[in-house]
Amino acid sequence: MYPTAGGARILGHDVGDISMHARIGYLPEHPYFYDYLTARELLEYCAELFGYARPERRRRASEMLARVRLEEKSWDKQLRKFSKGMLQRVGLAQALVNDPSVVFLDEPMSGLDPIGRREVRDLIASVRATGTTVFLCSHILADIEVLCDRAAILRGGRLAHIGRLDELRGAAGGSRAMEIVVAGADAARLSAAINACEGARVTATPGGARIEVPSEEAVDDALRAARAAGASLVSVHPVGNALEELMVNEQTATKA
Repeated sequence: MYPTAGGARILGHDVGDISMHARIGYLPEHPYFYDYLTARELLEYCAELFGYARPERRRRASEMLARVRLEEKSWDKQLRKFSKGMLQRVGLAQALVNDPSVVFLDEPMSGLDPIGRREVRDLIASVRATGTTVFLCSHILADIEVLCDRAAILRGGRLAHIGRLDELRGAAGGSRAMEIVVAGADAARLSAAINACEGARVTATPGGARIEVPSEEAVDDALRAARAAGASLVSVHPVGNALEELMVNEQTATKA
């Protein structure tokens, strides 16, 4: 397909420059691999496409499968016998087999269970830590906040926002409410202590309570009151997700 207008550049080169493609890795959302091949055979095949000689591609295949922490006993198993999480590991391995400068990942945690999501997220973080640029496309905003330095939001196919995460959080506007989770305190006693904190609300939980305060500035006062009531801190985190709020605002603007 050819564009009707405009252009695109990656790593300073036009996307039509075939030589530049050797510096790119890619994992689509729903990859299809030759499922009669083993994981090792697929990786060797991908390495061969990038021009690696036989000894080198064998080394690269083993190196990549180990890097994505696929158990060695599964390296020579046919891909048709792999779970979704195992296939995602193999997909990441093939995206990295050419040691790319930039790797594009489209919904890499789609369809994974919580353990698989955590493992793949850790793998992506390890790739990022080596200096490879990771371009991640995802609707799971929690993953974006954990993994990304910068993010972009599209509205109707056009760029609506782009910047560092702290900049985008600021673009969401308003003072963010905070939730404090505590344990080991009687909810009635805690409520009496927290009443002195303006705008704070207490909700009892089986192990303690949740305290919602209107802003980050109110957290310290609420914590002092909670500790005075005999509570111990479990966690403090924002209520809701700033990127999610920004996305919802963009959706609302689009419909309007």
